[in-house]
Amino acid sequence: MIRAATLGDAPAIAGLWNAMIRETLSTFTTIEKSTAELEVLIAERSGSVFVATEGSGVVGFVTFGPFRGGPGYTATVEHTVIVAADAQASGMGRALMHAAEDAARQQGKHVMVAAISETNTAAQAFHARLGYTEVARMPEVGRKAGRWLDLVLMQKIL
Repeated sequence: MIRAATLGDAPAIAGLWNAMIRETLSTFTTIEKSTAELEVLIAERSGSVFVATEGSGVVGFVTFGPFRGGPGYTATVEHTVIVAADAQASGMGRALMHAAEDAARQQGKHVMVAAISETNTAAQAFHARLGYTEVARMPEVGRKAGRWLDLVLMQKIL
């Protein structure tokens, strides 16, 4: 089931996000998210954070927010979507993305951007299946675990 995130979901979202930070090159940051930080994000982005639940637990989330500052970019958003490994290929990611895209449209947004590590080819393929197009590949703009990493930008006109 997909639903709007609540403050009570912050620990589960932190668990999913921090596992990705610690265990993968899919995000370039090494700084983990605190529950308090995610409570603020959920409160500030009301209507822009959704969770996927299975049984009694959160198995994925999506959030979107400003792509860049300034009035010329107000109709463009960037998203983060993470689904637990054991819930991938179950339709949860697709359902989360549909919820985020629908909410963005209702908020008057025009473009949604995905910034994806070159190493995350599964995410690139997932976004392509959802109609996202690669619009840029930025060589060696990220660094993690002693490696220079490319950033792939994909976008979808909503």
